[in-house]
Amino acid sequence: MQAFLELEFWNNTVLDYLIFLGSLIASFIVLMILKRIILHRLIKWAEKTPTSLDDMLLKAFKRYMLPMCYVGALYLNTKWLELSQDVIDVIDVIALAGVMILGAVVVSSLLIYLFNKYFEKKHSDVDKLAMRWIGALIKVIVWVGAFLLFLENLGIHITALMAGLGIGGIAVAFAAQAILEDIFSFVTIFFDRPFEIDDFIIIDNLSGTVEHIGIKTTRVRSLSGEQLIFSNKDLTNSRVRNYKRMQSRRVAFSIGVTYDTPHDKLREIPGLLKQIIDAVDRTDFSRAHFKEFADSSLNFEIVYFVLTQDYDVYMDVQQDINYGIKEAFDARGIEFAFPTQTLYLQK
Repeated sequence: MQAFLELEFWNNTVLDYLIFLGSLIASFIVLMILKRIILHRLIKWAEKTPTSLDDMLLKAFKRYMLPMCYVGALYLNTKWLELSQDVIDVIDVIALAGVMILGAVVVSSLLIYLFNKYFEKKHSDVDKLAMRWIGALIKVIVWVGAFLLFLENLGIHITALMAGLGIGGIAVAFAAQAILEDIFSFVTIFFDRPFEIDDFIIIDNLSGTVEHIGIKTTRVRSLSGEQLIFSNKDLTNSRVRNYKRMQSRRVAFSIGVTYDTPHDKLREIPGLLKQIIDAVDRTDFSRAHFKEFADSSLNFEIVYFVLTQDYDVYMDVQQDINYGIKEAFDARGIEFAFPTQTLYLQK
């Protein structure tokens, strides 16, 4: 038996292999026991807390940490064996790669989770597609950083590599300048929030409701039904009017009465207009003045506020005001003016 245990294969005896195998099995058993204990405690803790952060950590522990613990146990137990330098180097590279992968996965998942929670708290109507794009960008940055760190730990000098990448990046940037401008404009729109989904906006002489904010284009549904597609660069370079965020709408309009309207009725008109507007719901009267002597009418200018941004409500309010003005003027014999000309014929 002793002779068998002392048999040597690849610089290690049978006894060395048995010690390695026994230590590995014992390590796995310990890990399984700890897994049951730790998972049991984590599940209880997750059930008691209302946040989803603990659920995310529990999921990450089961999916990533446990497999890495088994791989780590395998790596540590290889120290029982006498291995060649080439094999040791390969094992070290694999272990380093595993650590980097685990770190990149955990860091990117945590950053994406915190980013999503922050913007969901700040904006309840965040575009899910935009969130996925930002999440993908975070992953790319983290994984590129992990890869460069992996190369640095292997002894590869990344300075020359970064210089080469920089030159190549400049060439790519020139070739894809328009696309990159739209992407940076998307980032600006996402963080600055000049408009959001379902906002009614006007760009130059085009208007509509925002349906989708993409990484390159934004789609707007016009009032006439067609879909307008804007590049994000055009939107960030334009003067965008956002009516969804308007708390109230200022309305100014004019009416004209005939020149033969008596003086006492002219003085009555501003107060009469105020009464009519005050009687309509969701309005705030500002002023009414006898403004000017026009060619064929005496003009009054009226200003009031509609206390909502809804365009349909504004039209209903203006309609009620127009009905009220017509009824009040008819009752008092005040005539509306219309374009007329008087010709004097001399014999």
